[in-house]
Amino acid sequence: MKVCVLGATGFIGGHITRAAVNAGWQARALRRDPNNVGAINDVAVEWVFGNLMDVDSLRRAMSGCDVVFHAAAIYPQDFRHIDREVARARAEMDNVLQAARTAHVTRLIYTSSVTTIGQPPPGRPADERDVYRPGSARSAYFDAKFAMERLALRESRNPDVVILLPTAVFGPGDVKPTTGVVIRDAARGRFPVYFDATVNVVDVRDVARSHIAAVQNGRRAERYILGGHDLSIYDLLTMASRIAGAHPPRFKLPRWMVAGLVKVADAIPFVQLPENFRTFEFWQPVSSQKAQAQLGHTARDVEETVRDTVEWFAQRGVVGR
Repeated sequence: MKVCVLGATGFIGGHITRAAVNAGWQARALRRDPNNVGAINDVAVEWVFGNLMDVDSLRRAMSGCDVVFHAAAIYPQDFRHIDREVARARAEMDNVLQAARTAHVTRLIYTSSVTTIGQPPPGRPADERDVYRPGSARSAYFDAKFAMERLALRESRNPDVVILLPTAVFGPGDVKPTTGVVIRDAARGRFPVYFDATVNVVDVRDVARSHIAAVQNGRRAERYILGGHDLSIYDLLTMASRIAGAHPPRFKLPRWMVAGLVKVADAIPFVQLPENFRTFEFWQPVSSQKAQAQLGHTARDVEETVRDTVEWFAQRGVVGR
């Protein structure tokens, strides 16, 4: 089988590429920078040049491939211009779908986000039945992810589209880094404060393995949450600091104070908090039961994930050990 990975130089995309090659598949990897190899410089791939706003480059990258993994979607952070960010996100997704049709791709595995999951009714964790309500989070990221997912679902017959929704992804190889900044900074002892919040943590290697499984076992136009373990922010930060030998968080902020700080920061034109922090009130426990049943998704112990993440940063001199 021959596959094309969009976003191979990124965190999740790099691990998908590695998993595809380990499965014995030929992998073609798209990149914008001809010198960027992400964290897969040791993986035998065919590198091609292109970007999501150039449909011809996408078509050339996908030509001759059976499956496309789309893990390169926009990561907007500007909540003050949501309509503009959503329009760009839709344009990127439209280009990917158009190129996949023209290149006669059989299946598109799209890496979306758990942010497209809405709040469940009382009494159960959130799952694929729950849908985010656009505008409710005042987040360019949330609304862009939702718009891309809706477009992919509407056009899911040619090619077949399967949508995967990772939760908070950690692990080795977070080159930018993205979510890994939480563990990196905790391992540096830079989180003296914390607040009450629950986050679902999953290992990037488990996410990649389930992407490979989705090629054969994923059902067209279905969404699958790829989660791991629900734990408090305090437990996550404390685990990372303990493994790295750093100071754990010591001071607890009430949620009302955190919400107030977000509102104050949002009111200052030149201040831009990270979207994942701005939207902390939307963090919630989730269920991966559907992915477990249909894709065979499993999640390793969270301490292994955190330990391997800290070790990866330590090997690069980013944190001390």
